[in-house]
Amino acid sequence: MRPVYMISGGITKFAKAHPEKDFRLMVKEAFDYALADLPTLRRADIDGSICSYFSDHFTRQLKAGAMVQDYLGLCPKPSRRVEGGGATGGLCFQAAWEAVASGRMEVCLAMGFETMSRVNTWKGNEFIALASDTNFDFPVGGFYTGYYAMMVRRHMHEFGTTVEQMAKVAVKNHLNALHNPYAQSPARYTIADIRSAPMVATPLTILDCCQMSDGAAVAILASEAAAQRLAAQPVLVSGVGSGTDAMRMADRPQGQVPLLPHENAADYAHLKYPGVHSFRGGRTAAALAYRMAGINEPGKELDFVELHDAYTSSEIQTYEDLGLCRYGEGGSFVDAGAPFLPHLDYGLEFSGDGRWPRLPVNPSGGLLACGHPVGATGLMQAVFAFWQLQDRIAKHLGDATLQLPAPRRGLIHSHAGTGTYITVSILERA
Repeated sequence: MRPVYMISGGITKFAKAHPEKDFRLMVKEAFDYALADLPTLRRADIDGSICSYFSDHFTRQLKAGAMVQDYLGLCPKPSRRVEGGGATGGLCFQAAWEAVASGRMEVCLAMGFETMSRVNTWKGNEFIALASDTNFDFPVGGFYTGYYAMMVRRHMHEFGTTVEQMAKVAVKNHLNALHNPYAQSPARYTIADIRSAPMVATPLTILDCCQMSDGAAVAILASEAAAQRLAAQPVLVSGVGSGTDAMRMADRPQGQVPLLPHENAADYAHLKYPGVHSFRGGRTAAALAYRMAGINEPGKELDFVELHDAYTSSEIQTYEDLGLCRYGEGGSFVDAGAPFLPHLDYGLEFSGDGRWPRLPVNPSGGLLACGHPVGATGLMQAVFAFWQLQDRIAKHLGDATLQLPAPRRGLIHSHAGTGTYITVSILERA
């Protein structure tokens, strides 16, 4: 495999609805932005594309990817669609990486979208629930808010995680998004606001859950030779990893925790793993990406993380899967202020626990505040990581608040189902 670089990217505003735009126009807006941001890149330089969208039901099109390819003027170049539930965008990014790393393409466009506003909320939840085991889970009312409520209940029972810790995640991500004009739901909330919001599935309130969205995003990946020729500030994709698990949580066998380089088996001698409190596929994806990128202590060697916070609870669970803290310590990681931007006032007091250095998680606002147009979400994370590593947040957002000081390495993470597909990719300053 040869080195692969991200050389440009673009996103649209994520919104509850874009009734004036169809999916083709949204992708074109993101694509045009990426081309305008890298004037040396021409459409003719792009060898092919990977298209991601989660559900044919939302578009009522079985060949929406082919329609986008045509609309962008990329026919008759190669293209294919990938789909993998909530991880669709992350899988798309890695499929584009594979196309370049293998030598099949010099420049590959990863493009993703979703138009979820075309149906009402209950119908949208039904479509999303089709990503569970419809023979077993769906007939008994299996909606994803219920699954995640059950998982966090177990996490609370096993580890003492609290609803206040979950609420702090929502406070963080929504406030970060106040400085992100692409975000769907920027806001300044208190813990009381989060907990007094309408209950969806105990203990998850509506502000503990991400929202359905319309939006699109693109990332353009290139070989080293093409990146040197076309881009002044390419960003290296230094590690990729993915993992899977059984669709039904009851089918997941218990075993030993797959250890990351900085962990010891004795830390988890007491733990039933993965149970329903942790994501084995996420731990696998992280381990593979860290190994490829040469990361031994992620909490110290990463400068920021953009992770798949479909729920406040899953953000806490994912801290642990990624090895940012030990299993069971995700709530304490929040209380310590570790995933918060150090220069923003969140209206919260932190414990002062010094076990973890500051490691901003979801400075973009994450899914909770940006929204979750599924096929675009993982690519949105890639674009924000790319802009961070280029030190160009101020240029693209018109506001430098979310820019970290000279970040060297960031992680993006996409998650599907109850952990059935998970991707982790590492980007670093070239």
